[in-house]
Amino acid sequence: MATQIALLRGINVGGHNKFTVAQQRELMHSLGYRDITVHLHSGNIVFADPGTAPAESARRIEDAIADRLGLTVPVMVRTRDELAATVAANPYPEAIAEPKTLHVVFLADPPADTAPLAALDPSRYAPDRCRLIGREIFLHCPDGLRGSKLATKVTGIRLGVTITARNWNTVSKLLALAERA
Repeated sequence: MATQIALLRGINVGGHNKFTVAQQRELMHSLGYRDITVHLHSGNIVFADPGTAPAESARRIEDAIADRLGLTVPVMVRTRDELAATVAANPYPEAIAEPKTLHVVFLADPPADTAPLAALDPSRYAPDRCRLIGREIFLHCPDGLRGSKLATKVTGIRLGVTITARNWNTVSKLLALAERA
């Protein structure tokens, strides 16, 4: 069985889209997934999959959440190998020493138009910086995410795809959990 990681967008944030850890586990079991680990309460699920493509797993999970809880929750799924490739592709390895300053913005698909990102003037946002690699935007904010004009700009750009972000600690932990599964 392959290991996959589901990244749910916007659950348990500010009292909206309540979806408890127990509900997450039960839903995944009901869909036939096994070896389920829910990391934190914000929608990070590592699971064994019997051979479903990641896009199909994402659709099945989204549909089940909508049917059973009445919530519209975008879901992105990465395989263990895809998440390992994301970690290896980190263009800011020096930021690992301060993992709270490094974030990965996961995109459901590669953006058809990268012009909005390319148009960002890095000098306007220094020392913050970002880089798109495949279906991920790496965002390094040395002074923290709060108050970062670049973080606000990057997450607000309309790329035509669903996004969700995780900090480096969470990304690293999800990979470690996937490697143990």
